[in-house]
Amino acid sequence: MDRAPGLSVRLKLTLSYAGFIMVAGILLLAVVWVFLLRYVPDGVLFTRGPYVPNRTDLINAFVPRAALMLACLLVFGLIGGWLLAGRMLAPLSRITAATRMAATGSLSHRIRLPGSQDEFRELADAFDTMLAQLEAHVAEQQRFAANASHELRTPLAITQTLLDVARKDPSRDRDELVERLHLVNTRAIDLTEALLLLSRADRRSFIRERVDLSLIAEEATETLLPLAEKRGVSIRISGDVTPTIGSHALLLQLTTNLVHNAIVHNLPDHGTVSVTSMVQPRSVVLAVENTGKQLSQQLAGTLVEPFQRGTERIRTDHVGVGLGLAIVKSIAQAHDGTLTLTPRPAGGLCVAVQLPVAP
Repeated sequence: MDRAPGLSVRLKLTLSYAGFIMVAGILLLAVVWVFLLRYVPDGVLFTRGPYVPNRTDLINAFVPRAALMLACLLVFGLIGGWLLAGRMLAPLSRITAATRMAATGSLSHRIRLPGSQDEFRELADAFDTMLAQLEAHVAEQQRFAANASHELRTPLAITQTLLDVARKDPSRDRDELVERLHLVNTRAIDLTEALLLLSRADRRSFIRERVDLSLIAEEATETLLPLAEKRGVSIRISGDVTPTIGSHALLLQLTTNLVHNAIVHNLPDHGTVSVTSMVQPRSVVLAVENTGKQLSQQLAGTLVEPFQRGTERIRTDHVGVGLGLAIVKSIAQAHDGTLTLTPRPAGGLCVAVQLPVAP
């Protein structure tokens, strides 16, 4: 942004310090002058005793010395103000240098301003915290872009391979080829839609309205009930009215992802899924628990990363595109909420989403 040249902050502070000292000196001299005038008579006094000075003598003696003192105060104020302003603005110079380094892409630099707590230290600490968060966010975005590129390249590579095989072998069953191409293309479309949904949640470009998480949970559970019956999983839903403010479509997607994950990542037979909604003083909570394999806390913490599926990045017939919990986390953060994953001692996972309660 182009700006017109102006005085530096250091020069402005110097002039302010010098001006304050001059005003204080003038006021002090004015008080002294008024005090002296009260006791010095005007005109020439003729007495037999010693000579008594009058106001003219006082002016001739006081004014030149007062002017010299004001000149000294001005010089002292300018020099002292310049040095004092430089010392006071030294931390700001370090912050400015760090800002310029960050603008060039060097996010690993930190100010780490020494000294006791004051306004400059608070600013430097806040800037260091922002740089740390920005560096982590950039690293996460780079990792996400690399994973997304790999995931999008896979269906394209499979499609290319199938077409090459069909071209070299004209006698190959075309119906089988079309079916496999349809499955690969469907997966690519699902991945693209998931990426678009994740981007929409990150931008927070949605209309907020009053919604009830308990009703959304019932809607998502009803939609996924055929899948649960097919896999032999029973679903229990309970809870109170849980009003919050947000997007009905995004919160429905959040709940659907949680219930879907709880169904497909469950025991082979006689698995259970529990969906509970509850109201707390300042928040509402949607908790989804399922039975399944035992998970460590470290592994559970990585499940919210994009394209992370269980212990490794594997693909089966029931696994989605690997963005389920990443989308849940993004939607929760877009609604000023939090996502917590807690492994169950008996196996399985408890996923809780906490959102602000509607007023």
